[in-house]
Amino acid sequence: MVGGGISGLAAAWFLTGGAERGETEEARGGTAGDRPLSVTVLEATARLGGKLYADEIAGVPVDLGAESILATRTEAVELARAVGLEPDLEPPATTEAKVWTRDALRPLPGGQVMGVPGDLGALVSSGLLSPRGLARLSLDRALPPTPVREDVSVGDYVSARLGREIVDRLVDPLLGGVYAGDAYRISLRAAMPKLYQELRARRSLTGAVRRLRRSGPPRTGPVFTGVRGGVGRLPLAVADACRGAGVEIQTETRVSDLRRLGSRWQLVAEGPKGRQVREVDAVVLAVPAPAAAELLRVEAPQAAAELAGVEYASMALVTMAFRRRDVAGLPEGSGFLVPAVDGRAIKASTFASRKWGWISDAGKDTFVLRTSVGRYGETAHLDREDTDLVRLSRADLAEAAGLRAAPVAARVTRWNDGLPQYAVGHVDRVERVQAEVAKLPGLGVCGAVYDGVGIPACVGSARRAVDGLLDGVNPARAGLGGGETMRS
Repeated sequence: MVGGGISGLAAAWFLTGGAERGETEEARGGTAGDRPLSVTVLEATARLGGKLYADEIAGVPVDLGAESILATRTEAVELARAVGLEPDLEPPATTEAKVWTRDALRPLPGGQVMGVPGDLGALVSSGLLSPRGLARLSLDRALPPTPVREDVSVGDYVSARLGREIVDRLVDPLLGGVYAGDAYRISLRAAMPKLYQELRARRSLTGAVRRLRRSGPPRTGPVFTGVRGGVGRLPLAVADACRGAGVEIQTETRVSDLRRLGSRWQLVAEGPKGRQVREVDAVVLAVPAPAAAELLRVEAPQAAAELAGVEYASMALVTMAFRRRDVAGLPEGSGFLVPAVDGRAIKASTFASRKWGWISDAGKDTFVLRTSVGRYGETAHLDREDTDLVRLSRADLAEAAGLRAAPVAARVTRWNDGLPQYAVGHVDRVERVQAEVAKLPGLGVCGAVYDGVGIPACVGSARRAVDGLLDGVNPARAGLGGGETMRS
């Protein structure tokens, strides 16, 4: 396993036979068939978890990366339960969010799918759009059909039906929260596959949204969930479960070369154990697209070229702790989004102590909030010093929410090239990569670049990669390191 983020660790867990594969002695690292099952995870950095990172500020535990799990997709929640975190799964205490636009905090309207509205009444009452923008929405039903081509950007399609204002003030900030990207570049087919399919059969965009919202199963639980102590605990719990199943995990160990050697694979890695040359039956690459491209350039040059073409967005999270009495006038709700069109430094703010009960409980006299800075193609702010990002965040918070108090502590966490951009054509690109990888027995790929950037999507991607390996490799020999030899 190359990569120790949630995708790589989940893949290692599935390879051991964890979860529904059973808890037999073979799955726990005993013998499988004619020789031992051996799984090794090699992570280039000193920390496991990738973009999931739990730590603390002012003595209060917080997430310094992704903070929530989409619960309507079950893969990540099931994994959390399997590794012992079920008692700590906790939904947000509030999901009432706002949008800071047109010089005011306005309620985030309901009845929409990633900002694409189905309920125009909710939009009218929100005050989010100007009278002209609202009038433009009504043309959706009167306009002739807008053909849904093989792929199109979310922004281009939605603006053709509903006008640019709804894209700029609602769709783009919501997509920006997921991808740190640009709605006019993000693929409709990749980012909203269910809406994409619905639109191929319907003329009205708002009607398609209403139909999509009605067609799903009745909701019986929260849309999102967190983990007490931070979502960043999830990869660490998976890592502990993997170690308990006999998996070897090496950090600060970078794989620099990958080649086919007869019917097996040879990896070259450098780390605290020195230079290692490993011969293994199967390899899963759970690393970002640029790193995967470099490792695949010899054996799968076409896949490498495709992956090298994936662009990434960088961002920074500014986490601040305040004395609770100093935020008494903070607006209600879990925070707010900021459209790029409004030209602010921050793109969102989360009132963490309002959103998560466990943060509030841990900091009785402390209030934690965070802002995010950085979108695709916007790097000017990210080039600034940490103190400047704190200052810019405070200035925007003062104007948006009236918060003028100084924090008692602040931390800036930078995620350089952290989020892959699902540009128009991304689905076809991924299919071409996976077709090339499938030609090479014992090779799998998984991660945020393939099937979705959310935690459940990454876990699902890991499971598919493992299933693909086990379909093509004798399970008795599956797993990185199965019957391996190693030369130093």
